[in-house]
Amino acid sequence: MFTGIVEELGEIVSKTDGPDSAVLAIKGPIVTSDAVHGASIAVNGVCLTVVDLKDDVFTADVMHETLARSSLGALTPGSRVNLERPVRLADRLGGHLVQGHVDGVGTIVARTPSDKWELVRVSLPAALSRYVVEKGSITVDGISLTVVEAAADSFTVSLIPTTLELTTLGRKAVGDPVNLEVDVVAKYVERMIGDRK
Repeated sequence: MFTGIVEELGEIVSKTDGPDSAVLAIKGPIVTSDAVHGASIAVNGVCLTVVDLKDDVFTADVMHETLARSSLGALTPGSRVNLERPVRLADRLGGHLVQGHVDGVGTIVARTPSDKWELVRVSLPAALSRYVVEKGSITVDGISLTVVEAAADSFTVSLIPTTLELTTLGRKAVGDPVNLEVDVVAKYVERMIGDRK
């Protein structure tokens, strides 16, 4: 379980593609400082398992399901990625409950800069629209954000200077893909209400 509070901007060191999988090597001095084999680390919002660890670089296997549901397949050496270690039960929950299970991929549709912040519009797959509400939480590339406006096929978020400076969203351009994870509480509520009918 994660909170969507990015700890550092990491970098893809290498990517080895298989027939229907990939192995990523990712540099991240902070997230590897206490990592062990089998640990979980969120990479652009995708929960990956540490397979190998050397100095400040860890490797992770990325299976077909993850490649199909996320934008990790588009990463190349040198790509910057948002990294977060899982939350400990004693930690403060700074963002919201994030599983690291990507629900779909959106695209940056527009960026509207302001004085110190920026409004970003992201396309929304139709199947996820019902889970996104104004002032609700959504995870974009692993970042816990508050929805400003929820439309049928897109939503907007406001990015503060810290988010623009310390995450991939400060570097993403119109047309770039982003991983989306909707609030898991909404999915559970929908399932429970549906089961009562």
